[in-house]
Amino acid sequence: MNSDRLSIPQYVMALAHVASLRSEDPFRKVGAAALDHSNRVIGTAYNGLAPGYDAPDGFWDDRDKRQKYMLHAEVNLCSLFKRGEARVIATTTMPCTACMQTLCAYGVEEIYYAEEYKASDAKEIAEIYGVKLEQVVSFPMVGF
Repeated sequence: MNSDRLSIPQYVMALAHVASLRSEDPFRKVGAAALDHSNRVIGTAYNGLAPGYDAPDGFWDDRDKRQKYMLHAEVNLCSLFKRGEARVIATTTMPCTACMQTLCAYGVEEIYYAEEYKASDAKEIAEIYGVKLEQVVSFPMVGF
């Protein structure tokens, strides 16, 4: 095995990181990526507003006020595939409770994340549903 070759978790996490760079949110940039059962890319997504919505001037100034309008990267990602199509998901931040529930409903088997999210019940949900949930901190683009 080639030791220079990225592992699947590193590969999908690097894709998620690149996707995060597209987020228009000045406070929090989150990216996600999905692979199918052959480790082919299904898609990438990031947190942001619904497609086609142009935020008015001053929208981004108040994080708390605009937060309820933001779509999470995982939700945007799930819009790109059908249940059972994605085997592996990576997200730059551990999924929140609602996103973890959604990923489980979509039949995702492995979820990788870079940053912890203490307010999430993702670990408990993963355990109940038998989903692999693992932190990946070493991947290309770290410190980019």
